[in-house]
Amino acid sequence: MNKVRCGAAVAVAAAALIVVSAPAGAEPAAATYAGSTSVGVHNAYEKDKYPYFADALDSGAALLELDVWTNGFGSSWRVSHSNPLGSNSNCVNASRASDLRTKDRNQDLGGCLADMRAWHDAHPGHRPILVKVEMKDGFNAKGGRGPAEFDALVRRQLGDAVYGPGDLTAGHATPDEAAQAGGWPDRSALAGKFLIELIPGTVEEKNPLDHLWTDVEYATHLKDLAAQGQLARSTAFPAVHGAAPGDPRERYQDRALRPWFVVFDGDAATYLKDGIDTAWYDTRHYLLVMTDAHKVPPEIDGTRPTEAAALARVGQLAAAHASFATADWYPLPSVLRTVQPRGGA
Repeated sequence: MNKVRCGAAVAVAAAALIVVSAPAGAEPAAATYAGSTSVGVHNAYEKDKYPYFADALDSGAALLELDVWTNGFGSSWRVSHSNPLGSNSNCVNASRASDLRTKDRNQDLGGCLADMRAWHDAHPGHRPILVKVEMKDGFNAKGGRGPAEFDALVRRQLGDAVYGPGDLTAGHATPDEAAQAGGWPDRSALAGKFLIELIPGTVEEKNPLDHLWTDVEYATHLKDLAAQGQLARSTAFPAVHGAAPGDPRERYQDRALRPWFVVFDGDAATYLKDGIDTAWYDTRHYLLVMTDAHKVPPEIDGTRPTEAAALARVGQLAAAHASFATADWYPLPSVLRTVQPRGGA
């Protein structure tokens, strides 16, 4: 049994003690953003999880996921799981808090961002929320939906409510240098902020004609912005997608892109297998998103496990150095509000 798995077993046994000794959602003392483990909801824009995106924002979850389509069969950034032609979402394009549950749903990414802003204005000092955006079919720069247009849309809707790569990198050459120097702020300093993670989409990754995936395209965009002294315009952190041993950034042939990745995202069960040193991410202060938390053996229910089982799983992944444990646990708000010390400290 490797050290990660051994530590995970200890965390499972201790998880009940953790929840008894601290209220759900309690912040670890003086925790940095990279030094904590919290919980996220997969595809939080779906109406069968939350009638309105405001409900997802109210849930206490530290990570909320959106799926976005950009192909030329529509003019907008569509938010949908499986319909590439139109939005199917719980977002309403709110102008103010009173709109959040009154306007028509099925709005696009701009509408979801507008809801975030309206909710943000009504909840000053809210918990930091990582918005994970899966670009289902990648960017479409030729169609006016490339990285620069993404940044412009996010800045237009969220303004200074976004904590982006320029904020982390301030005073350093790259996000990697900043992260390793302990550049992530305390969680309290990120109160009232949204962070955005970008991952390549399932359609993009399976498209043999797509040779420029979201991760490379946005990392290149960041590198170019930095060269122009314009990194403050950026809004998102591209993630290395897929659990793998060693430094997964070595997959990028252009070595100059590697320091622009400080977020990693993949299957929790794979990360916990022998051969993957998850402490490597923690000691370098990289963010590690572990998905499908319920599928780590022994599997638990992906939607409605007992609260004790879900909390034990969060504790297990915290011990395994996850920054976020994600599943479809939307019926368990007390679990979604949980924040634990990363590494099981």
